Amino acid sequence: MSVKRRLGGDPEIILAERRYEVISEILRAALVKGAKKWTMTDMLDKVFLHKVLGIPVFIVLMWATFQFTFVVSAPFMSIIEVVIGWIGGLFEAIPNEVLRSFFVDGIFGGLGFVMVFVAPIFFMFFALSILEDSGYLARAAFVMDRLMFKLGLHGRSFIPMLLGFGCNLPAIMATRSIEGEKDRLITILVNPLMSCSARLPVYVLVAGAFWGSTMYAGTAIWGMYLLGIVLAILMALLFRRTILKGEPAPFIMELPLYKVPTFHGSVIHMWERGVVFLKKAGTYLLAGAIILWFLSSFPWGAEQSYTYMLGHVLEPVFRPLGFDWRLSASLIFAFMAKEIVVEALGVIYAMAGETAIGAALAASITPVSGLAFMAFVLIYVPCLATIGVIKQETGSWKWVGVTVLYELILAYIVGLMIVGVGSAMGFS
Repeated sequence: MSVKRRLGGDPEIILAERRYEVISEILRAALVKGAKKWTMTDMLDKVFLHKVLGIPVFIVLMWATFQFTFVVSAPFMSIIEVVIGWIGGLFEAIPNEVLRSFFVDGIFGGLGFVMVFVAPIFFMFFALSILEDSGYLARAAFVMDRLMFKLGLHGRSFIPMLLGFGCNLPAIMATRSIEGEKDRLITILVNPLMSCSARLPVYVLVAGAFWGSTMYAGTAIWGMYLLGIVLAILMALLFRRTILKGEPAPFIMELPLYKVPTFHGSVIHMWERGVVFLKKAGTYLLAGAIILWFLSSFPWGAEQSYTYMLGHVLEPVFRPLGFDWRLSASLIFAFMAKEIVVEALGVIYAMAGETAIGAALAASITPVSGLAFMAFVLIYVPCLATIGVIKQETGSWKWVGVTVLYELILAYIVGLMIVGVGSAMGFS
């Protein structure tokens, strides 16, 4: 008879319970208690850690976070767009046509267009910093543990998954805290499904193009983050039942006391995380803008460029999802960094003489295809840096190949489902 059957449960969980029972007995014998006083932490935990209310509260708080991100950042985005447009206009006077196009269409049409989305990225990090500094995010991991354990994902996996909202690189590296090798590997494989800040500019662009600054835009963005969590859990269940069979290890964590976040502390945390995007702008995104401009300008102008040719080669593959050649081409360049989807669209539309990118995008695809495009960007292949860290943490190109393959297939299936359901419901 196995130890698990003899004890009637998981030995590690039973051992942990027995330890706490011994601790309680010692405390009862040695500690003299006065009248129990309810603290603010006790009262809040009655709601946030409730078996029924815990997960709905988490979902609502995430929805509020992205509503705040989209609505509050909107005026700042407009200001940045005007400033960048004004600076770009100064280069219109350059007499050399190629050099003028390089600055106006390439640098300011591509890199400058991405910089408009600095505002929502920083505000998202500010909101998440408040939730983290208050002590709530630790509760979110605790609440999700029960559901995740039943689905075969380690409860401690939720902390790297939350870190994935910022960047998948440190999130995947944070899986080192997970003891079980299979638990850790599953968490690494599903972490790229968590919507990092690099995808946020794509969501804001597409949602803003169709729904403006309304509640629907914020809800669409929130839906992408929720979709990532759901898909990560489902894929973890699939991996647990197939290639990485086994039982997840139990999860025990100490919950901090609640505290009121300070504005100063939240701003510092926001800056520490947001500055990563600014560093990208000076490296990956600048290089991407130059490459995109070249490919969209040569060999024979915008209508016969390398980007135009590549987009039309790929368009039949993505036609069932409703993507035109511009969107199809932009997806290829995002292999370097997901923000380059926005940068690519900025350069492509700028080369065509379009200045109102959002309006041009809304005229080229339907809202349903817009949602499918957001979901596709969420799911399909990780960026180059994330692929590198997956290889580093797993020590094998095999798991890199598994990640890229399953995400490509999953992205296409989810995109088709969104278009199919949307069409069946009469949306177009």
